[in-house]
Amino acid sequence: MNPVLLLRALTAGLLAAGISAEPVVAQTLDKVSFGTNWVAEGEHGGFFQALADGTYRKYGLDVTIVPGGPNDNNRIQLIAGKLDFSMSANTLQSFDAIANKVPVVEVAAMFQKDPQVFVTHPESNVTKLEDLKPLTLFVSKEGIPTYFQWLKSEYGFSEAKIKPYTFNSQPFIADKQSAMQGYVTSEPLAIEKTAKFKPGVILLADYGFNTYSTLIETRADLIDKNPDLVQRFVDASIIGWYHYLYGDNAPGNAMIKKLNPEMTDELLAYSVAKMKEYGIVDSGDTLRDGIGAMNDARVASFFDKMVRAGVVRSDIDYRKGYTLRFINKGVGLDLRPNSSAEKEPSR
Repeated sequence: MNPVLLLRALTAGLLAAGISAEPVVAQTLDKVSFGTNWVAEGEHGGFFQALADGTYRKYGLDVTIVPGGPNDNNRIQLIAGKLDFSMSANTLQSFDAIANKVPVVEVAAMFQKDPQVFVTHPESNVTKLEDLKPLTLFVSKEGIPTYFQWLKSEYGFSEAKIKPYTFNSQPFIADKQSAMQGYVTSEPLAIEKTAKFKPGVILLADYGFNTYSTLIETRADLIDKNPDLVQRFVDASIIGWYHYLYGDNAPGNAMIKKLNPEMTDELLAYSVAKMKEYGIVDSGDTLRDGIGAMNDARVASFFDKMVRAGVVRSDIDYRKGYTLRFINKGVGLDLRPNSSAEKEPSR
């Protein structure tokens, strides 16, 4: 029997007999490695919180978080078997894995909304997505073959209006008739501090770009060999996100700042506030099914949009790229403020 499950059974028996379970603290922790897709930041906060506040340990896991970065590709490390889990940016990576016969599977979606935005100048009077069409658009080389193809197919945008975005905001600041891509959790604050004006924000997710984001990904063979470990990592990560958003997130932020000194308290607080304001993590299906939720209809809808946009092939079986087996269980609902849940659902 799995040692963690055995410990749980023994603990339950002790409690039923009226004996405190506190002395039963020694257990074999399963070592788990998790790679993020960028340097430590607030957008990864729930994972660091689960590590820093002991949630992973409570679930029988000894977790090592391996930050990504401009010269690191943790997804390749996952595929090579050097990591157990990695962070996938969005559902498109799942479709790409299927197309290229890479045996990885998405097991939870920490972001219900992709944080991709365009920021605008107040003078341009942009109030909706279509208002961006006459503007010069600063788009990254990764954005052109992905979300911008959706903008072309769904809204009739033109690549003639694109200029390269090199993660330098100065060209945007200098051109009042332009808009720049970014994340709702960071770029608007950076613009406000640098340019001394509050930019407008257009969140693509609010206009139908309905990909999931910041997903937990693992190898198919790990699911087959050790589904209990996958379940515990998913559950503990979900709890970590509730703690990070609604509890005392100081432990998680301290770990983020230690790994990435460029993260300030101001930016971390801003990221959390915007994740809440825009429902990036906790909205829609998560209100019923808990953070991490996914559903078949939404994945199918996004797949159809990407096929129409010419981003993915229509002949792939996209359903092989994700599973609902480990989510939609209502884990952590009682941790949301003003929750009506009486207790955390059983696993």
